[in-house]
Amino acid sequence: MNFSDYLPSEERWLFEQLYYFVYIMTNRSKTLYTGVTNSLVRRVYEHKTKRNEGFTSKYKIDRLAYYERHTSIHKALAREKQIKGWRRIRKIELIVSMNPTWADLAADWYRWRTPSDH
Repeated sequence: MNFSDYLPSEERWLFEQLYYFVYIMTNRSKTLYTGVTNSLVRRVYEHKTKRNEGFTSKYKIDRLAYYERHTSIHKALAREKQIKGWRRIRKIELIVSMNPTWADLAADWYRWRTPSDH
């Protein structure tokens, strides 16, 4: 199963194209993590399920607060570097410009299954 299969059909087309995403993840304490990926759905899933050890699993970074789409990996990497160089307040302003309530933008992307669902 493809990760985009977990998306609502009306949003799936956006993520099946060849794009690169710069994103900011957070947690309950509003710790920020900025990253870049060619599959936002897969990468957010990895954060939410703590697939990779490191900063995001240690600090329980599991909420997508912001993302932007790019058609070039070079532009996406440059933008990631730019955002990572910003002070925290500027990153917060960027998040609030898209997501004033700090909602988890990926909250409805996945149909979580329990063992009893199989």
